Amino acid sequence: MDKRSGIVNDPNRLDDEEYIVRLIAKVVTVSLETVGIIEKLVKILID
Repeated sequence: MDKRSGIVNDPNRLDDEEYIVRLIAKVVTVSLETVGIIEKLVKILID
């Protein structure tokens, strides 16, 4: 728990058992989108 904000950062939430699965899915999605953007930028720069 962050002392200043009071926010609890715990991926093992008992009230939401699927939280960590959704979090991992979001990270994977962002990673794949980033790879796609970089590939497009490389093609633009090469041409």
